[in-house]
Amino acid sequence: MTRRWLGILILTMLAFSGWSAPAYSQDTKAQETKKARLQKEIALLDSQIKAIAAKSASALNQLSLIRKKVDARKELVAESDREIAGLNSAISSKEKEIKIMQARLDTLSDYYERLVRGAYKNRNVKVWYMYILASDNVGQAFRRYGYLRDLSKQMNTQAEKIIAARDTLEKEKAGLALLKKDAEALRKQRLADVGKLQAEETDSQKLVNQLKRDKKKYQQDLSKKQKEVEALNREIQRIIAQALNEKSGAKGSGKTTTKEPAKPIDYTLAKKFESNKGKLPWPADGAVVDHFGQRYDPVYPNLKLPFNNGISIALQQGASVKAVFDGEVKQVVVMPGYNKCVLVQHGNYFSFYCKMGNVSVKKGDKVKTGQSLGTVDTIGGETQLHFQIWSGKNPQNPETWLRPR
Repeated sequence: MTRRWLGILILTMLAFSGWSAPAYSQDTKAQETKKARLQKEIALLDSQIKAIAAKSASALNQLSLIRKKVDARKELVAESDREIAGLNSAISSKEKEIKIMQARLDTLSDYYERLVRGAYKNRNVKVWYMYILASDNVGQAFRRYGYLRDLSKQMNTQAEKIIAARDTLEKEKAGLALLKKDAEALRKQRLADVGKLQAEETDSQKLVNQLKRDKKKYQQDLSKKQKEVEALNREIQRIIAQALNEKSGAKGSGKTTTKEPAKPIDYTLAKKFESNKGKLPWPADGAVVDHFGQRYDPVYPNLKLPFNNGISIALQQGASVKAVFDGEVKQVVVMPGYNKCVLVQHGNYFSFYCKMGNVSVKKGDKVKTGQSLGTVDTIGGETQLHFQIWSGKNPQNPETWLRPR
């Protein structure tokens, strides 16, 4: 009987002292944040698409926004897929843990039942006296007496442990049920997003077909945009050359430029700006709808478009635009297609904020990181900030300088 009791005690220690079921510990906060941002971007893009359609604005503008919405929707579906995979893995692990817990509980319960039955069959007091008197020596007799004295207490303690373990097992089962419910809800949401994605891709193709049918008007709109981009680039190059105390061959918007003495470059500020690469705050909170670099026509893929020296960020109407770093306002200019542009110098680095409506700063003003420069403008139904960063005379990809989102 003593050996049987020791066996039960060892099993109890293994089951409850050194083992616990790992809970579903995957950090979903980052996933939830990313999904919330994507959903916010999709809603913002959708409102701009409707605004453009209501004003009968350029189909090319609509196409750009719809394609960005499609990209955001695809990313949202992919994020749901990753979350579903994580939930499925957690469900599988929890099911295995529950099986192990159940098996150990069954073993404990079996041994405990045998112990109780044995104690019941031998409940006659005479039997216990004989058990003590049959000892080989006094020491063994005292040990047997102590065992019998504590047996009832130990049985009650082990019974309480088994009850507690069963309660834990029930909680684990409830947690598993909740995980399965979350996974099912997520699958339904993903299915709905896939349906919306297919509809948006259809809308995109319809616009492409429309633009192909009206080829002449499309080419005229495209040519106008290209000229606006080229004019902006020339003006930016002129201002940078002036700020760097260099001669510029650019003519800007056609005006004769008189070179002004440039201030000494603040290289200390430039080093601080450079040390914050990848950590600069965003000038505004919105979806990037046009990225830095070489682009190709969305309707005629073989047609190369002007190199994009910056990014375009879709925003809410009247959204505030903020400086990404300390600096000095070098110029406030008005450009066709871009309305007002604020150009801020940070040593030999420059940041440019275009397509603005109201501007709250002027040339020569000192600005701080996060300070409002004004508000974004709505042009042709589009509310977008065009943002650039330059290192000297070299345009940079702003997304590599701004904080990851």
